[in-house]
Order: sequence, then structure tokens, then C-alpha cells
Amino acid sequence: MNFNERCYKILKKVPMGKVTTYKEIAKALRSKAYRAVGNAMNRNPYAPKVPCHRVVKNDGNIGGFASGTKKKIQMLKKEGIIIEKGKINLDKYIYLLN
Repeated sequence: MNFNERCYKILKKVPMGKVTTYKEIAKALRSKAYRAVGNAMNRNPYAPKVPCHRVVKNDGNIGGFASGTKKKIQMLKKEGIIIEKGKINLDKYIYLLN
């Protein structure tokens, strides 16, 4: 299984209404390749089954999305996640993978 496929396998664990970070996925892979995780999310061929919209930056910022940031925000809000000033409260919504 290649790096991207391992990222997707881990991401499938994140439930609706929660988010994780690029860093959390990298940690779960025993890696520090946060940017590579972001690249894997951008190339996700399994969306929405593999919910790459649930991956945000370590500081709670939304981060990028292949379909555009507006679409990512819409999807997160639909799952009940509150976004204030472009950020998500990770204390409330984080799903830790380790």
C-alpha cells in the first residue's frame, strides 16, 4: 500500500462532525510528511467516501480543498461544524488518531 492509500485508510476513521489535521495523519503514519499528506488529500480519488474535507491545518484554519475552500466549508457546516473567522475550534471538533 503506498503513502496516499495509507493516508486514506487512516482518514476513513474520522467520523462525521469531527476533523483531524494533516499533522495528525502524518503522526499516525509515523511520519513528519505533513505536506505529503496534504498532497494525498488533494489527489483523493475516493471522495466523499474518504472524507478529505475533514482535514484541516494544525491551527484550525480550513486549508485547501481540490473543489475549492467554499465547498469545503459548506461540507463541514453540513456536518455541524462551526467555522468562525475561517477557523475551526480544534478543542471541540478534533478527532485524534493516536
